[in-house]
Amino acid sequence: MIETILSPRVIEPKDWATCLFILSFALIAITKTAFETRFNDFMRILVSDKYIKVYKDSSYLMSGFTVLLFVVQVISFSFFIQIVLDYFGFSSKYDWINFIRIFVFFGVFVLSKFLIEKIIGTIFNIEEFTEQFNLQKVSYRTFISILLLPINIYLFYNNSSDLLIYCVIGAILIINLLTYLVSLRIYQNLVIGNLFYFILYLCALEIAPYYFIYYLITKL
Repeated sequence: MIETILSPRVIEPKDWATCLFILSFALIAITKTAFETRFNDFMRILVSDKYIKVYKDSSYLMSGFTVLLFVVQVISFSFFIQIVLDYFGFSSKYDWINFIRIFVFFGVFVLSKFLIEKIIGTIFNIEEFTEQFNLQKVSYRTFISILLLPINIYLFYNNSSDLLIYCVIGAILIINLLTYLVSLRIYQNLVIGNLFYFILYLCALEIAPYYFIYYLITKL
């Protein structure tokens, strides 16, 4: 007689993720409805610099438009980070507790970095550059996060695709590099006049934090 051994099927909870994806698209819809003109300009940010020129004042960083899409940004990037960690075997993409940790850490990291950059810009007398640079980073990062949402949905509910993950990581790095190059082109005279402080700024706030995060992920 052959005994059949049944092993329980483990079903990972996904409802929390579905709710967050729906919330993200709802926030995007609310933002588009409430700030239609600005949203339309924003969605053409890769092909036109109109958005950066029109909304370059630092007061726009604290508007409802920015706050709503910042929530979307944190949700989207937190999902992608968790999916990448799952791909490399550091965590499960279905672990909602780990998602909360990533969400809080990423949100605090971005906000803290933003505040520190403003303080350093004031100390080194490069406020104009740091404000415009922050605006560009926030704008491009938010744009990437919106594009990431459907990719996150696909990767979350399906097996991770090697090519897709590496292409997304590469695209994020390229867009970030373009952000630096555009800022340098616009403020090259200011940067050259404060070259030492600018290099110190890059090392302290644009390179060191990400190296530290990489070290924590790979060593802990």
